[in-house]
Amino acid sequence: MNHNLYRKENILHRCERNPIITPQNIGLPYPVDAVFNCGQTTYQGRTLLLLPVAPAHGNGKPAMYVATSENGVDFEVEPEPFITSLNGLEPDLKLFDEWPIDPRVTQIGEWYYIIRPIQPRIGTACIMERTRDWKKREYLGCVALPCNRVPCLFPETFNGQYCRIDRPYSSRGGELWIAYSPDLLHWGNYKQLVAAPVNNIWAKEKIGPTVPQKTSRGWLEIFHGVNTYAGGSRYCLGALLLDLENPERVLGMTDGWILSPDTEYEFMGNCQNTVFATGCIVDEEKDLVRVYYGAADTTIALASGSLTELLDACTLQIDQGSR
Repeated sequence: MNHNLYRKENILHRCERNPIITPQNIGLPYPVDAVFNCGQTTYQGRTLLLLPVAPAHGNGKPAMYVATSENGVDFEVEPEPFITSLNGLEPDLKLFDEWPIDPRVTQIGEWYYIIRPIQPRIGTACIMERTRDWKKREYLGCVALPCNRVPCLFPETFNGQYCRIDRPYSSRGGELWIAYSPDLLHWGNYKQLVAAPVNNIWAKEKIGPTVPQKTSRGWLEIFHGVNTYAGGSRYCLGALLLDLENPERVLGMTDGWILSPDTEYEFMGNCQNTVFATGCIVDEEKDLVRVYYGAADTTIALASGSLTELLDACTLQIDQGSR
């Protein structure tokens, strides 16, 4: 398979076995239509992915499955879904929770917090759940009003306050904001982090965040950027670096994408011409960053690279004084 049809890989390099999880190899006891964008973390020394999977029969509504791996490439998928919907935990919202996708996973202490979108009629909102053992989950509440589909929690507090990156959006497209909370449920003190559009053609229409990862040089924030061409929209990945003590301060960003659609499995699928991540996994001792990403809303692929090279690339300065 030709992994680079048109462009040279930039910082992130695709796994030779991509796509690593497909509708054909996921191993579930029913036909699968698609494996959507996955949450990603580590648990008990293993890589853990939270996989939204859409069946190819019945009503076709997704459920989320836990998949774990020793080597980060070969995954074992639990046979029973971990998340299906609210299942009556909050009756007023149950009707809007019929399409569980795009989870963001953040570990804080012994808890893993999962934020995922629901679909009220007036626009996407978000709910939060948590788990200790990836066997049982606890519903915490609705933590973002429409239209905000991608709140991403920091794994640490700042001056005793929890912190997250939001992406509210409207007809203008998406922007990144910072919000704070004393208890993970009540959010406020909003600050605009990055104005959209970004001054890069590949991300000029909207951007969206992933779960920030701590490094010795700052908080690494992978984001997706979208632009529309004659043939339709194109989703790429870029990166920001935020100050360790003050997450509102952008130290810099990449002067271009770090991963763009350039293979058959990224071009063709339910959402064509798309690479989309909800997080990354950082190992500073190994100088390694791994990004498990959805390819065309159909399969899961892996791209990895040097953490140092990626941090070095976050040099483009953002004019924060003009906001």
